[in-house]
Amino acid sequence: MGNSFGRLFRISTFGESHGGGVGVVVDGCPPRLEISEEEIQFELDRRKPGQSRIVTPRREDDICEIVSGVFEGKTLGTPIAILVRNKDARSQDYSEMSEKFRPSHADATYEAKYGIRNWKGGGRSSARETIGRVAAGAIAKKILKSVANTEIIGYVKRIKDIEATIDPDTVTLDEVESNIVRCPSAADAEKMIELIDRIRRDKDSIGGVVECVARNVPKGLGEPVFDKLEAELAKAMLSLPASKGFEIGSGFAGTLLTGSEHNDEYYIDESGDIRTTTNRSGGIQGGISNGENIIIRVAFKPTATIGKEQKTVTKTGEETTLAAKGRHDPCVLPRAVPMVEAMMALVLCDHLLRYQGQCTVSDRFF
Repeated sequence: MGNSFGRLFRISTFGESHGGGVGVVVDGCPPRLEISEEEIQFELDRRKPGQSRIVTPRREDDICEIVSGVFEGKTLGTPIAILVRNKDARSQDYSEMSEKFRPSHADATYEAKYGIRNWKGGGRSSARETIGRVAAGAIAKKILKSVANTEIIGYVKRIKDIEATIDPDTVTLDEVESNIVRCPSAADAEKMIELIDRIRRDKDSIGGVVECVARNVPKGLGEPVFDKLEAELAKAMLSLPASKGFEIGSGFAGTLLTGSEHNDEYYIDESGDIRTTTNRSGGIQGGISNGENIIIRVAFKPTATIGKEQKTVTKTGEETTLAAKGRHDPCVLPRAVPMVEAMMALVLCDHLLRYQGQCTVSDRFF
């Protein structure tokens, strides 16, 4: 029912924001991969709430437990179940929202579809669902790094109208993690933090753009028709909470160029490999990775739940107003960075296994 993602490297997330816990089951992970709770915890700590003043103050340690699929520090090839227990839920903050729909949130649509919803903390529509994605993404990252030395780095590119100039070919994780907004440009990061602080004090919210680069991606990942690699990435990114737009390579700016301006011309490098002089394709051509860096951008809207009073209706059809209580991010971008990285890793890992299954078998048998 839409709770699973991937084909060969397949994940299924579970849990609600204020339930007993959230997590993921990972199926299809190759055996004998060394993985530890500490490696997964590193990624979860980048996603968790309460890590700075510009995100939700909910205090969750988000400690992960690997409950199956790993033995003596190595994967078994069997399903890997990872659980994170909820500790700091304040369900009473949401009691008013049990009857009133939050504007631009999932309350009304969940009610229309299922006729029932867990209104505590947003239930299944809460961004706490992404804990499972980030945990699984840590495993996918480890596979990609081990097999192809693939590196995935995301960062905040823009907050509202403050846009940073960042070189995706050289940006480092240390630069991203050097400040609380996860923008590797120190001067722009300071402006972004000041803006988020002001919006937070006004009980409002703002959005922006996360850019993400995957380096050392093997050639040949993706399929030429319905499962084009950029189509798979688009679905992955637009499945994230609050996401509203996706671009790859030149994106919408490419529409302003002619074909001769936009085309990535080929050349042969020193090792005899086919390369491109530019990368407006964003590392994918014909739906298949070409070995250049894959560069994507994901737009995130302002957080829907805000403390300002707004017009709304009740589930019984009465007009009213709502000033939402609870603890919410004034801007989702800083915590969205590891989520975008995780979804990129999940797509690339799935297609790496698909490539191995379809294309390398002929090297062995034919």
